[in-house]
Amino acid sequence: MALFDSQVQSIARDALQRAATGDFASAEPLFAQVAAERPNSGQALHLLGQVRLKLGRFADAREPLERAAQFLPKDPAAQVNLAGCLSVLGDHASALAALDRATALKPGDAAIAHNRARALDALGRTDEAVQAYDEALSIDHRLLPSLTARAALLARRGDWLGALGDLDRALTMRPDDPRLRLQRGELLLGQGDWMRGLGDYEARLELPGDRYTPDLPRWHGELLGGQLLLYPEQADIESDAALRDTLLLARGLDPSVEAVVQCSEKLAHWLDGSTIRRGAPLTDFAAALPLRSLPHLLGWTPDALPPPPPLRLKAKPDGRVGWFTSATPPPDVTIERDPAQIARCSRVEGDDVPAIHLAARLGIPTRLILSASPDWLLGPRVGPSPWYASLVVL
Repeated sequence: MALFDSQVQSIARDALQRAATGDFASAEPLFAQVAAERPNSGQALHLLGQVRLKLGRFADAREPLERAAQFLPKDPAAQVNLAGCLSVLGDHASALAALDRATALKPGDAAIAHNRARALDALGRTDEAVQAYDEALSIDHRLLPSLTARAALLARRGDWLGALGDLDRALTMRPDDPRLRLQRGELLLGQGDWMRGLGDYEARLELPGDRYTPDLPRWHGELLGGQLLLYPEQADIESDAALRDTLLLARGLDPSVEAVVQCSEKLAHWLDGSTIRRGAPLTDFAAALPLRSLPHLLGWTPDALPPPPPLRLKAKPDGRVGWFTSATPPPDVTIERDPAQIARCSRVEGDDVPAIHLAARLGIPTRLILSASPDWLLGPRVGPSPWYASLVVL
């Protein structure tokens, strides 16, 4: 039974009031009822789509937003909201078309130009994306999303100076923003500039995320009245990243510091030093430090790294070749793919995985194949590695 106009208006007012207080869950069925009663009302469809966007129901928001954009052809907001929904759903081509319509309706809008740039970038049209970011910033030179997004795009294209310039400009506006500092730090470190990059990289510890942090004061190099816990910051201590960071970074401390490395059971059998399992009581510890903060705290440089300490495990080569990469191994050789047998290998080749670091720590001739986006600890230089005497980076 159709509702009277007064009833529809009453439901709409109730829905708007609930949405205004942030109660989108109870507002949504009311907006849906209004849209069902007035299926040709662009405004009702637009409101329904918007509240579903607020609820994260992007697939459900698409249909009312598409219809709203048809019924409101001169409303740039209808096109922009549709584009935002389509972008989240991965339909960047349709999102770009909606943003082009919004641009025609509202030329000179920095936010629309920024969103066009994002859509173009997602479509791989990077030259046009840079132009769109340039346009957005020519309208509003303080538009932080465009500065940071253009910086990331320029970095991917190898324009490090341009990317750094954008991040420096962004940081003049928000000097304490940890995300901006981390982005600049990773950019500098990726180019081998540890001197400027390590300090900014510490901003990662200020950001929320799936990171392990023990309930201990953070060590800043001061004298301690107890033990120092060194730990991999990965939440999963058994992960390849945690194993690799422990093998690579647990080094360089003054002997006067009573350091204990938190590691997996597997590594504890190999490391020649004090270790502790994750979850064990930390009552004897005075402070803690994530392994990835050691280069900054101790002033390491790529050209002056402390040597790795010895391992309990010793190399016993028998002629086999450790092969830890997807590349085709050489013919007529005995290939070993089990990391537990790494000590029996006469040489090892592979990607940046724990087995490679273990082999290099054992003094086995090892070749590491860098990925297209290598960890800053190992890149960007190739050739003999300063991390291990027996390691060559390809």
